[in-house]
Amino acid sequence: MVSALQPRISPGRLRELGPLNWVVWQVLSRAAGTGDAHLFSTLGRTGGLFRGWLHYSGKLMPGGRLPRHESELVILRVAHLRGCDYEMDHHIRLGRRAGVTSEILERLREGPAAAGWSDKHRALLAAVDQLVETRDLDDDTWAELAKHYDERSLIEIVLLINQYDGLATTITALRIQRDGV
Repeated sequence: MVSALQPRISPGRLRELGPLNWVVWQVLSRAAGTGDAHLFSTLGRTGGLFRGWLHYSGKLMPGGRLPRHESELVILRVAHLRGCDYEMDHHIRLGRRAGVTSEILERLREGPAAAGWSDKHRALLAAVDQLVETRDLDDDTWAELAKHYDERSLIEIVLLINQYDGLATTITALRIQRDGV
């Protein structure tokens, strides 16, 4: 959970980001509907590492094999479990575009045991919970997930969960402030 503490590393500007990352930050901020997407103006300070991270992240979402709706379910559940308001803010907006309604968001907060999930989505969310909480998936959870996804998608699901769990850790450790703060 990101507190009201000051950021450990201030968001960069042209001098800290360099011209290429500055342009990338500007474009991503506009796409996110904010003047300064703090995540990108902070991580952009890492030079080429930032662009490599963006490429990898983009290959998982939105460029992954999972339907966008399911990717957003995963990300929002990770953000909820980790108490990462920054991730939650951005993916509530993105999730709406992918069909995550207010009702679905409330069910996401309740978790995989909530009424109304399909067997597929229940298995997906149970995998998110277990991987975030234990850093592993037991055989029963894996078998349930494997009923609904092929091998490539199973790998992608594990990578996606870990990507957004790691991102929540980064946001928290660096004390990246919510946009508009």
